[in-house]
Amino acid sequence: MSLSATALAPSHERPWGAVCSMAMCVALLIAAEFMPVSLLTPIATDLNATNGMAGQAISISGLFAVLTSLLIPGIASRFDRRIVLVGLTLVMLASLVLIAAAPNFTVLMAARALLGVTVGGFWALATATVMRLVPYDSVPRALGIVYMGNAVATAFAAPIGSYLGGLIGWRGVFWILVPLVLANLAWQWLSLPKMAPQAASPVKRVFGLLRRIEVAVAMVAVMLTFAGAFATFTYLRPFLETITQVTLAQLSLMLLGLGSAAFAGTYIASILARKHLPSLLKGLPLALAATTVAMLLLGDSIIATGMTMVVWGGLNAAIPVAWSTWLSREVRDEPDSGGGLMVAAIQLAIMLGAAFGGLLLDHIAIQATFIGGATLLVLASVTAHFGSRLERSAPANASVAERAAGAGKDSGPRGAHRGGTK
Repeated sequence: MSLSATALAPSHERPWGAVCSMAMCVALLIAAEFMPVSLLTPIATDLNATNGMAGQAISISGLFAVLTSLLIPGIASRFDRRIVLVGLTLVMLASLVLIAAAPNFTVLMAARALLGVTVGGFWALATATVMRLVPYDSVPRALGIVYMGNAVATAFAAPIGSYLGGLIGWRGVFWILVPLVLANLAWQWLSLPKMAPQAASPVKRVFGLLRRIEVAVAMVAVMLTFAGAFATFTYLRPFLETITQVTLAQLSLMLLGLGSAAFAGTYIASILARKHLPSLLKGLPLALAATTVAMLLLGDSIIATGMTMVVWGGLNAAIPVAWSTWLSREVRDEPDSGGGLMVAAIQLAIMLGAAFGGLLLDHIAIQATFIGGATLLVLASVTAHFGSRLERSAPANASVAERAAGAGKDSGPRGAHRGGTK
């Protein structure tokens, strides 16, 4: 029996409530992880740090997300998947409380490290969990729902965060997230089914995927794409305050426009990815680079900058949808390990991209930050193009479908066990 029919069988009859609870968790994770983008200046002022230092709060969460994403496949395979996901959400709750109460920059960084554990663990398991919750033909739809949580957070977290930050302070913004996480914990516990432990998935299996040339090239493209995007995204507020010279109300409105475009970007990408995935993987970073440069050139005009930010937000939201679809197709025989590897690559890229942008901001200027981000995005497009050509010119390699079928035939009871419930 093939892997798609056995290993990826749905784990219970009504999976969509569970998928939606995962989407809510994604929304809260994205809001918590990137809230410092909209609150960068007040956080830096309150904790006696530079804007570049405050930006490292995103970098530190990325570091711990990298470590967790590499270790979580082996750990999660030994436990009921529901318990693992709920436990990760509890860690996010503890992180938010510590962030809101942080008396100094050191405590803030420690709390952000805890948040990184949840980010790395949840994202590494998300695709594989969806593949266990719904039939294989429904995976793209389910992934679209999960990433709609990303779109919601991208649309509303930054503008609401910046607006409320001006009213109740940046700490109050994080306190507001606490009861929402508690509600999500209850929803997860009620909706997620018990998902039986699987065969062990050690770290060496995660890195073993890099022996597949198409996976190795894809991970380089992933890292360049996300590093370039977050070298720019992390420092949008300093750009808008210093170059465009927006007021707080204008800042919130422009961030809302950028975030709202994520809905369109997510939806369109989920449709185009079915037949045009290689073009998306190559074209999205190139288009995002061009939009970044346009934003820089038009930065002294509020209207032009706002319009450019809308385009930027739609393109940026489409990128994770495209790469998640690639993962579900190209590494479907090792979804947990593939998810861990991709999340490690993404989080490492976010960490390095935010650090790179912060260094350029502190030591040169905000213009250098944007140019640096655009350069990385162009390199990402070139790498993705090289990867697609490499795959077409290597017919000797087994296809993904052949590998998946082989895994299903060879695994025997293990294959049937992967999708079962306890």
